This record gives sequence, C-alpha cells and structure tokens, in this order.
Amino acid sequence: MKIDFLDSVKKQFEYYKLLGEKTFDQIADDQINWQYNAESNSIAIIVKHLSGNMLSRWTDFLTTDGEKEWRNRDAEFEGEIKTKIELFEAWNKGWSGLFEALDSISNEDLDKVIYIRNQGHTVMEAINRQLAHYPYHVGQIVFIGKMLLDENWQTLSIAKRASSAYNAEKFSKEKNKGHFTDEYLGKRIKQSP
Repeated sequence: MKIDFLDSVKKQFEYYKLLGEKTFDQIADDQINWQYNAESNSIAIIVKHLSGNMLSRWTDFLTTDGEKEWRNRDAEFEGEIKTKIELFEAWNKGWSGLFEALDSISNEDLDKVIYIRNQGHTVMEAINRQLAHYPYHVGQIVFIGKMLLDENWQTLSIAKRASSAYNAEKFSKEKNKGHFTDEYLGKRIKQSP
C-alpha cells in the first residue's frame, strides 16, 4: 500500500486543485469577492486561507511545526485579493509549496512524526489531514461558483440526468487498474487566467 500512497495523494491533490481552477475559469473578476452574507467567505478569502495554510504546513515539512510563527491566520480571512490574476498567484504559490514538499519525501518518511501546533502526527496522518481540509474548502469554492453562475454553470462532474449514459460508457470497457483522477487530469486546463 505505501508504495502507491504518495502517488495517489498527489493525484488527489491535483484533482482538487483542478476543480478550483475550473471554477475560477468560469467566474469574472468582480465575482471573486462575492459573499452570501457577512459571515460567509468569498472565493478570494478561501483562496487566501488555503494558500496561507499550505505555506505554513508544507514549508520545512519534516523539520518544523506546521503552524509557523510567521503565519497570520486571522488575516487570511480579510479581503486583499482583487483580481483573478492575484487569485491565481496566491493559489499557485500555496499549491507549489505542497507539491514541492510531497516530492521531497519518500515512503520511508511516512511513519516519521511531525507536529502541527505541537500535536504529533505521522507524516501519513498529516498528509491525510490536509487531504481532508483542502477538498472541504475547494467544495466551498465550487458551491459559490455554482451559486454565482446559476444556469450558466458548467458542471465539473457527471451532469444531472447523465449518470446512466456515463455508467454505460464506463461499463462498456474492460476492467482496468487506474486512478479515478487520470481522466480528469489528462484534460488539464491552463493554470492562469
């Protein structure tokens, strides 16, 4: 299992990164700071938070606490990102740190203990923690995009009332071993506006 773990999580992270980017591509600059109400977060704020979290968690991943002294988490929830260019810059900066850290570790590192706010995690547990956290927020980004675009939203999944056709196409092929994200990641979109 451990032989495939790091490759699998990289693909999972890439998939959720792609879902965010496909959402960004559908919205306009003036929509990135839209909030449902005063207590909700805009897409820009969620991106700012994700980027801050990623930079904190993945910088010096194996050697320092994942909650860095220089991180200002509260400021992540204040608006500063004004354009999609800035949005993509923050987004890509965070994800680059994550992928660089994942590329620097090996299967032998998975049982090592690292700390997040002084709480010990194996490397595998820390990866899984973030693999739950980031999709949570990407789901929020996608949901906001769907609210903003309403009937103009281009689905990122199997379209409504298309499950039977999708399943028929899948079951018409031979069984095979592959990661479910392969078909999505093979259709990668541009990474900047």
